[in-house]
Amino acid sequence: MTMPLSGEALYTQLGQLIVDMPDLRNHEWNTPAGQRWLGRATALLEESGNAVDALTFKVTAQGLSSDPYQPGHAAAVQRLTAVLHHALAVAELRAPATAQNGFIPVGEPFTALTAIAGVMAEATDSILLVDPYADRNLLTEYAVQAAEQISIRVLTDSYSLKPGLAPAKQAWINQYGDSRPLDIRLTPARSLHDRLIIVDERAVWSLGQSFNALGTRSPTALVRVNEETALLKVQAYEQLWASATLLA
Repeated sequence: MTMPLSGEALYTQLGQLIVDMPDLRNHEWNTPAGQRWLGRATALLEESGNAVDALTFKVTAQGLSSDPYQPGHAAAVQRLTAVLHHALAVAELRAPATAQNGFIPVGEPFTALTAIAGVMAEATDSILLVDPYADRNLLTEYAVQAAEQISIRVLTDSYSLKPGLAPAKQAWINQYGDSRPLDIRLTPARSLHDRLIIVDERAVWSLGQSFNALGTRSPTALVRVNEETALLKVQAYEQLWASATLLA
């Protein structure tokens, strides 16, 4: 007998399901990966306890066609998408406050900013931002949301180092000095893959996209990592930080 999903887990999985949505308007729903996605979606909707949403999704999926111009296909895609977003909204209401606002739709950069700011507000000592494609906006839009005296560290990949990051770092230091401590380090080329926010060296959030694309190109999710995995992430990235080189 399987245990029912918690409100937080259901919300997180529904958000990730929408992030992973194949191109339903074209033929991607009819691939093996697309069929697996439809199966996951149906199962999660049934798990949510909303029998109407689950049944509507299952019946509507039968109206999908391999021909995107087939009458009824576009309407079916629209309805499937609406059902998932409704289920996500309901799940968010039932999720703990710390888990809410974790889904970032495309075209909503302010939602991304608000979600990140909420995570950073929990810091009392330090924040480590991990992003192989970190750019100046990581500082100017996101890191600046942290309270004063919070130590900010940024870990990025030397292979994909953005030219705007070093000038932004220097401007930050010139303006804030010791009131907002900042340090940026580089890992060896192509050794960094995760996008993370690590708060006070204990709580970890995973991002589905780099900070320079949040809310602009495709939907993504901001998910709090469970405690056991968070501990492993913290240990691993503290080791990476210790061996990384300083961004001049």
